[in-house]
Amino acid sequence: MWENRIFKLFIFWYICGIILLGFDLLPSWLEWANAFFLILAGTLGFLYFLNRFDVLSGSVLSAFIFFSTFIVEWAGSDSGFLFGSYDYTEHFAPNIFGVPIAIGFAWLMVMATTHVVARWIIPAGGFFYAVVGGIGAVIIDLIIDPVAYQVKQYWIWEDTGLYYDIPWTNFFGWFVVAFVLHVVIDFLMKKKSLVIAAEQPEKRMVLLYVLMIAMFVMLGSIGGLLLAAFLTTGLTTLIVLVAWKRRPV
Repeated sequence: MWENRIFKLFIFWYICGIILLGFDLLPSWLEWANAFFLILAGTLGFLYFLNRFDVLSGSVLSAFIFFSTFIVEWAGSDSGFLFGSYDYTEHFAPNIFGVPIAIGFAWLMVMATTHVVARWIIPAGGFFYAVVGGIGAVIIDLIIDPVAYQVKQYWIWEDTGLYYDIPWTNFFGWFVVAFVLHVVIDFLMKKKSLVIAAEQPEKRMVLLYVLMIAMFVMLGSIGGLLLAAFLTTGLTTLIVLVAWKRRPV
């Protein structure tokens, strides 16, 4: 029940965001809506893990994803660890230790959605499942990072790189973090040996994956980031089509 209500709220918020951001109508006093949007998406990821596992296991896994990624993001923004040197601005507040709370929720969304995509492609799990999951996460970041940096200034990169002045270490860091977390999820999957009774939760995660990328592709296109928009669209289409063709029936 709660999952359906929150998903409907997310869709409503999503449509509002498409209109307000697409036509540059978002007033400054409503900037908090961006963080709330990611919190809603992350909450859907959390509810998926509760559905996929039992309440205790799903809660522990979600807490581990949230806090481990928050710590890694804090280390990254504080010392340049793994991702490269960058700083968060106040556009994505509230922040704790310089890191937006919404970032932990964003990682919950990333891990839940890429888990389903990777599991559909590699149902047996294992090393290649984690690799596909890591690739799925990097695909999201190929559009999120340029938009957040170049268009929205949610964070500022001090290091530079060829791809919209973003260092390659950032994408490598995304892959490493997602890969490790998918290994953890895979271990829990094999330990618990649980299967979702209905297809809807998994299909909803794939839809969430596509919707999140589509919104940032729209923002990137409006902001002139055409390479990021086309590259991400192509890779997303490829990985989702492969996953859809291999999904369990």
